[in-house]
Amino acid sequence: MPGKRIILFGWMLGLCLVPFARAQQPDSSTIVPPLPAQQGYFSSLPTQPIGPNDLVGISVYDSPELSGPVRVDGNGMIRLPMLQGPIKASGLYPSQLETVIANALIKGNVLVDPIVTASIIEYQSRPVSVMGAVKKPLVFQVSQPTTLMDALARAGGIADGAGPNILVTHTLVDQSGKSLQTTQTIPARSLIDSADPSLNIQLRAGDEILVPQARKIYVLGNVKKPGAFPVQENGGTSVLQAIALAEGLTPDAHKVAYIYRKDGSGAKQEIPVQLAKIIKRKSPDVQLQPNDILYIPDNGGKRTTKALLVLTIPAAAAAAIYGAFIY
Repeated sequence: MPGKRIILFGWMLGLCLVPFARAQQPDSSTIVPPLPAQQGYFSSLPTQPIGPNDLVGISVYDSPELSGPVRVDGNGMIRLPMLQGPIKASGLYPSQLETVIANALIKGNVLVDPIVTASIIEYQSRPVSVMGAVKKPLVFQVSQPTTLMDALARAGGIADGAGPNILVTHTLVDQSGKSLQTTQTIPARSLIDSADPSLNIQLRAGDEILVPQARKIYVLGNVKKPGAFPVQENGGTSVLQAIALAEGLTPDAHKVAYIYRKDGSGAKQEIPVQLAKIIKRKSPDVQLQPNDILYIPDNGGKRTTKALLVLTIPAAAAAAIYGAFIY
């Protein structure tokens, strides 16, 4: 008899606990299953407004025919199966696009209560270009906060022969939709060597970075190392500085040099320079301009004298006598 009472008590306790157990089970209507985008079907980049040519991942729960990657067209629109008209995606964040797509599916009588997720798979609407005197010119997409130094690092840094300034062109769109461009000049030395934080500007989509080649002067003729040399940042390079860059004169250099320069009309000018007087500080140094050609001709008479001396007297004596003829 006691055993029957225990069994009866257990049975009655079980009946009492059934409603409680049911109450603890979640209502199936509140369960939101994992969506494909949450399962790694689409890689979600840092959230930025969607733009033309971006690749967007769309996932509609339990509707694989409506899910998949969609490319935004040049007008900023996307098209989904079973919807008659396009959907404007440009300018929206992914969360906003989710709402727009869900409303379109309801309005089009495609689904009653759609669960939509959207993520950006690939940006193509946020380019930043780095061109000019950099080691690896490139165009990349800005998907997170990026500074000027970040962009230069992506390009491998500034190349040899770069000019003193970096030009950053911003493209802005006014309220009427018209594009406006402004160019900002950043001194390279202050940005990199002085690490001025105010010059390390934040970049925006559409920015173009140009590192111009340094303006050059050309030294030709009777110098030890002819070539092209960058103009000094302080505004110019003098004749003596140019000769120093070319590692000095050869022994047969003429006393008079010539600067070849184009005027405003493009006509070539020939400007004589009293090189010997400048070296002896009897005449002021002459400033060169970008693209000037400094030509030091050969002193034919000096070379002939040297040759005759070498033929007639010992080399040491010839060198001593020849030195007296220089300038």
